[in-house]
Amino acid sequence: MNAIKETHFNFPGQTNFYKGKVRDVYTIDNKYLVMVVSDRISAFDVVLPEAIPYKGQVLNQIAAKFLQATADIVPNWVVNVPDPSVTIGRICDPFKVEMVIRGYLAGHAWREYSAGKRQVCGVSLPEGLKENDKLPEPIITPTTKASVGHDEDISKEQILERGIVSAEDYAQLEKYTRALFARGTEIAAKQGLILVDTKYEFGKADGKIYLIDEIHTPDSSRYFYSEGYAERQKNGEPQKQLSKEFVRKWLIENGFQGKEGQVVPVMTAEIVKSISERYIELFEQITGESFVKPGHDSVLNRVENAINNALKAL
Repeated sequence: MNAIKETHFNFPGQTNFYKGKVRDVYTIDNKYLVMVVSDRISAFDVVLPEAIPYKGQVLNQIAAKFLQATADIVPNWVVNVPDPSVTIGRICDPFKVEMVIRGYLAGHAWREYSAGKRQVCGVSLPEGLKENDKLPEPIITPTTKASVGHDEDISKEQILERGIVSAEDYAQLEKYTRALFARGTEIAAKQGLILVDTKYEFGKADGKIYLIDEIHTPDSSRYFYSEGYAERQKNGEPQKQLSKEFVRKWLIENGFQGKEGQVVPVMTAEIVKSISERYIELFEQITGESFVKPGHDSVLNRVENAINNALKAL
């Protein structure tokens, strides 16, 4: 199938290239970033051997939709989305923290709580909560943005003490984070979903704060289905999630969790197709729109032409 596994473009004014786990990022004139969201897929910190058709398009289009839907709250880095798999934006100097916000006690916060901790990132939590309970109010639990290794929990007080972000900027980041989460929650509710937790990244350019990176995608956020949520909580049952958890589940069932000595199971054409179909389902559930598959021309030619045309217009 016609998937973007990797790119090797050379654009006019190109000054740098960075290949991440799933993104190929081109720097143009040290002023713009061209982000190609490939169809590579990672799990357990490992990039899997087969690309998943349309996965990059799904993530890029969800992010583009939500960045546009929140542009009245905070300006964002996007200049143009010239192709379903591409975003071009201004270069910002990123803040070295990720603003994680949680409306429910799930994931990492629940693991900390169930281990007996009643503070997460300096935020106190009440006694008597169960996994996936709604919190009295959304809490911000920042993490450091590590260039090497894993991100780590950090409190607001530590961020300010270490001078990672100024008090004035941090107050603005908190304000933006709460407003974005409120908007994301409203949009999700219209689709029969609960936005459980998510993260936002911000940067600065010319003294102004911008929202950067993707937002509200199933790779950066956790969603529950609204229908049956209360009943499942009451009965102590797991919540029905909308995420890429199904990929991890398939890998675990086939003996792979990213541990030393383990081998990634063979990804047959049937498995690749089923994962692709699930990502398209995610897109339609989150956005409420029908997914449109591009034509059958070479996807790499299409992407390269779209970027070249967009760069001429900058």
